[in-house]
Amino acid sequence: MVRRPDDPECRDERASPAQLLIRCARRIDELALERISTRTRIPIRPSHAALFPHLDLAGTRQTELARRVGVSKQAIHQLVSELEALGVVERVADPSDARATLVRFTNKKGRSLLVLLAEIEREIEQAIGKERMRALHDALARIDAHLDHEEGARAAPRTRARRAD
Repeated sequence: MVRRPDDPECRDERASPAQLLIRCARRIDELALERISTRTRIPIRPSHAALFPHLDLAGTRQTELARRVGVSKQAIHQLVSELEALGVVERVADPSDARATLVRFTNKKGRSLLVLLAEIEREIEQAIGKERMRALHDALARIDAHLDHEEGARAAPRTRARRAD
């Protein structure tokens, strides 16, 4: 007999919220990459796509991208260079610091990728409803803020320890 996930006897067998978040993120990522490939013919790799959620529309410094993604500045430089060659991102002067540059989506190819992501979000909203989508957004934003706070708290002791050297 196959049990439904909402069956009370099946509760211990259900995936945890963290498992579901990771699984859904992976599947959304795969769907986005598939659509990018078929609709735009831009050869985006998963390593390229890993940058997209961390790029602010106004632009993000490469050092901040490296921190957000959790890779070296050299790795980010390589990925940004590849995406720049594909016409997806561009490097522009940072208006707040003449010595720095920002990485942002290009107006044409880069923004077309965002349109595909918005399309996927609309499909999810149709599947779960506007209220649940709004609640999901709010819950994810709170989780993100919480994890940012935790990350900052973990980094603070290391920063103080380095200053003591």
